Amino acid sequence: MMTHCETGDRVVAVVVSSPNATLDDVVRQYPDLTWNHIVLTIDRLTRNGEMQVIAKSPGVYTLSLSEPVGDTHMASELAVR
Repeated sequence: MMTHCETGDRVVAVVVSSPNATLDDVVRQYPDLTWNHIVLTIDRLTRNGEMQVIAKSPGVYTLSLSEPVGDTHMASELAVR
């Protein structure tokens, strides 16, 4: 069975190779993973602040990587809040 890290790495790889990939893109890319497994992985990545899910239209969700926390632009935005 695949670990959370391995599944997360695979999901991130799709988003890196295809910015603004959709949830369906990831599901199609990895038919060996269940939809539930992929959604749980994306949920974990978003809760950790590593990924963002954006609703584009009903039932269509795009995925994007969050800016690294070490990024000075992001750090300055957080300091202002």
